Amino acid sequence: MAKLKVIAACGSGMGSSQIIKMKLEKVFKKLGLEADIYHTNVGDAKSQANNYDVVFCSESLLGTFNNTTATVIGLKNLLSEKEMTDKIQEKLIDKK
Repeated sequence: MAKLKVIAACGSGMGSSQIIKMKLEKVFKKLGLEADIYHTNVGDAKSQANNYDVVFCSESLLGTFNNTTATVIGLKNLLSEKEMTDKIQEKLIDKK
């Protein structure tokens, strides 16, 4: 699998997206997947989503990305590495 371009988005600013990014870096490394991960607010992420392979955001923000070509993964618990691992396996690995 080629190196993935990933964006982590949060509702207002940079706090939770930075945390998501750090967690994702650990999870992708554990899964043996290469990824460049960027973090930003949801408005910026929406305008840039088509330039990325995968968007991670809170489940409450999923509707924001209805018209994107990226795979959008919503998280119930933004701090759960287990949830991130499960969803990456389901949507990116098993999908192939």
